[in-house]
Amino acid sequence: MHNILMINDLNDRDAWLASLAEFIATFCFVFLGVGAVVSSGIFLGNEETVTAGRILVIALGHGIGIAIMVAATARISGAHLNPAVTFSMVLTCKIGVTKGAMYIVAQILGASLAAFLMQAIIPNGLEGGLGSHALANNISVGAGLLTEMVLTFILVFVIFATAVDPRGPGHLAPFAIGMAVMVDIFVGLPLTGASMNPARTIGPAWAAGVWADHWVFWVGPLSGGAIAALLYQCAFARKSTDQTDA
Repeated sequence: MHNILMINDLNDRDAWLASLAEFIATFCFVFLGVGAVVSSGIFLGNEETVTAGRILVIALGHGIGIAIMVAATARISGAHLNPAVTFSMVLTCKIGVTKGAMYIVAQILGASLAAFLMQAIIPNGLEGGLGSHALANNISVGAGLLTEMVLTFILVFVIFATAVDPRGPGHLAPFAIGMAVMVDIFVGLPLTGASMNPARTIGPAWAAGVWADHWVFWVGPLSGGAIAALLYQCAFARKSTDQTDA
């Protein structure tokens, strides 16, 4: 139990530095992502309108933003930048519970600071909800939950296949993860906003006061990420080890 909890992480300088890296990287990612949402709305003159052009800008902002920050911090913290990713790493014993909790707190604080800073920078009335996630009018809670589960499943599966599995193309992981986020947004933005990341959701929600169906953006990503991680770990990671031994 002690090995799983890794209580000593609280006294480990490297664990705190890794948490600081998660804070900085999540701050930068959310600032860029929210910035893409807000800026594209300002350019169009209507923050509430979602067009194909806006979807492209928002997807690129998030996809390239996550790729940059993963490349920058992968060697420091593993570049989770997402409580759903950290949760999946804890479930598969890649990191301890205590360190995982440190990461999640750092991610939430970084995302929140980014959202509040963006709110302070842009003129009043142009926030457009700061990129807060919400279910589309024609999307039920169940459909929204399933959407977030599937989108996060795809993201976490790609992370495990490229960044976690030692047989994967680790040098391409930032690109693959960024592309997964970008394509997920193409699909999910008109439906749920395509969160895949509770930190990305809670920061703008806190700053803008948008809490409708907020639990969906925690339960969906956490469960989808957990399923992807456990499936990969139990099936494909073991298969890779067997093939290596053979």
